[in-house]
Amino acid sequence: MTQEVMNTIDSIQVSLNAGGMNTINIVLAFVMYGVALGIKPRIFVEVFKKPKSVLLGMLSQLILLPAFTCLLAILLTGWISPMMGLGMILVAACPGGNISNFMSSLAKANIELSVSLTAISTALAVILTPFNFWCWGSLYLHSAAVSAEIPTLVIPLWDVFKTIFILLGVPLILGILTSHYLPKVANALKKPLQWLSIIIFIAMVVLSFSSNIDAFLLSVKYIFFVVLIHNLMALGIGYTVGTVGKVPYRDRRTLTIETGIQNSGLGLALMLGTSLFAGFPPHGGMLVITAWWGIWHIISGLTVATIFNYCKHE
Repeated sequence: MTQEVMNTIDSIQVSLNAGGMNTINIVLAFVMYGVALGIKPRIFVEVFKKPKSVLLGMLSQLILLPAFTCLLAILLTGWISPMMGLGMILVAACPGGNISNFMSSLAKANIELSVSLTAISTALAVILTPFNFWCWGSLYLHSAAVSAEIPTLVIPLWDVFKTIFILLGVPLILGILTSHYLPKVANALKKPLQWLSIIIFIAMVVLSFSSNIDAFLLSVKYIFFVVLIHNLMALGIGYTVGTVGKVPYRDRRTLTIETGIQNSGLGLALMLGTSLFAGFPPHGGMLVITAWWGIWHIISGLTVATIFNYCKHE
């Protein structure tokens, strides 16, 4: 990727008025509510009786994925701009994606483990998303290969905390309460909302980039391979951790999917709705990386789930 192409991608701008941003926030909160409808307290009791897979899942998604993403971004220096590298790290710092439970069911994986990991990573995101992004993002920006012109990464903690809590924490709590006290309502809404979440995210990306659609389409052919490599690495980390940890094959499938599907919608919301990058140069590369990841992990997730579905269990 030439410097000219990098500059073109970074120059992409997405601006939303208050109404547009509120719409995106409501949509994301609604999607998270749909995910939380499948979370029941008894699921945690069963899973935590044998916590090995949960601990390995947390290691894979919350620690190894951001760390290896930082390393990958450094290795790709010269092929990507610093802002694209930060986009990769932001995606890796986000919690599990809202469609991972759906993909796990298609893959005949351990759905209870999938739901538990999604709930845990979502609950911890209030703290770990800003911390991981700051930690690995700062390390990346301070690496010898990154231009000194990029400002120091400073996280507006209250701004980010408030956004994550409203978009993830509140819907998570409401969904669990609905599942517990209104199980019939939860069961009726759960599956339709899973499919709806996929459609909603794609529509959200299209609306966000509608004023820059030509530049977005032009950049995707370059961004495609970056996201492909990153996503394959994420899937590989999950499968490798499960294999090395010698967990049951169904759990291994779950770790693969949970690590390979990230809540990139939250990443977009943090970029568009907070002051996370105030003072930074144009960062269209971050936006495109995050947006395309959200579309691509649907494709890769369905592909991996289909492969797992047709593979024999051990």
